[in-house]
Amino acid sequence: MGVKLKLMMAVASVTPKGSTSVIRNVYPNYKVIVLNDNFNTFEHVANCLMKYIPNMTGDRAWELTHQVHSEGQAIVWVGPQEPAELYHQQLRREGLTIAPLEEA
Repeated sequence: MGVKLKLMMAVASVTPKGSTSVIRNVYPNYKVIVLNDNFNTFEHVANCLMKYIPNMTGDRAWELTHQVHSEGQAIVWVGPQEPAELYHQQLRREGLTIAPLEEA
């Protein structure tokens, strides 16, 4: 499905004895999910996936498109929130039926 990224933020904090320690906050990944509908063609869905989802091959796009058709949905990308929001918006703009973003 591609590369899964985890964003981390390091925050220095002061402990009671004056020494510092690093606390790492891990930001959650989000899933972009395409839903089945009765109006988008297989070709349109596959082409949109190849156009907007990074590193999406033609073979993988067709596999995911068939999964959408047969199972009702497919997770097409997982990663940090900001790019997930962008891909979600781009696919919706093309007319695909997309589930609301959810944490992975």
